[in-house]
Amino acid sequence: MALVITCEHGGNRIPPPYHHWFHHCQKLLESHRGFDPGALVMARALAGDFAVPLVASTVSRLLVDLNRSIGHQHLHMEEIRTLPNKIRQEIISEHYQPYRKEAEQQIAQAIARHGRVTHISCHSFTNNLDGQVRHADIGLLYDPARKGERALCANWKSALKACAPNLDVRRNFPYDGRNDGLTTSLRKLYPPDAYLGIELELNQKNTLLPTDQWAALRAVVITSLHTTLRGLQP
Repeated sequence: MALVITCEHGGNRIPPPYHHWFHHCQKLLESHRGFDPGALVMARALAGDFAVPLVASTVSRLLVDLNRSIGHQHLHMEEIRTLPNKIRQEIISEHYQPYRKEAEQQIAQAIARHGRVTHISCHSFTNNLDGQVRHADIGLLYDPARKGERALCANWKSALKACAPNLDVRRNFPYDGRNDGLTTSLRKLYPPDAYLGIELELNQKNTLLPTDQWAALRAVVITSLHTTLRGLQP
């Protein structure tokens, strides 16, 4: 089975043409609303270890959220949503569409070559959202109606716990795997036996651990995924 890694919220970069709309937003850009801290590091580690394609972006989700569909109310931050349609379409054509096209092409090529692909979309989540503490260390998001995704996440959770028993691993937490996103859009293009789309969510408190502990967590994720993919039917 083929594997493709993506990272939609890998950075908080604002391209120069749009700097003046963000001069007052530095703290926001540096927060979880600006990007997913640690997600790109995890994505690169997975892609490097498995020697598979990585599609990643460092453009801030505040400018355009690559994990949202066109027309979604949170595709842009509020200030960008108020700009003239011409500017918003420019942002979409320069940053959103090329990313989505590249991700879709990598998925299509993998399916064409191997018949089936596992797509891991790397994200991270804040451990405190509006005063509510999220205690999970890792979330695995999937569509429960798709048997292959359900089985993969159950097996991956077991493999993670075997590698690191103290990890709190939850399925479809802190979000529902069927929410609007890249994996959801790709499920509409491919049947369950050809496409397995999983969102890997890491608690940001762990991505900020000392270097050796953060590296150890990445190693656990990688090792457990190797175990999980070996157990899948060819």
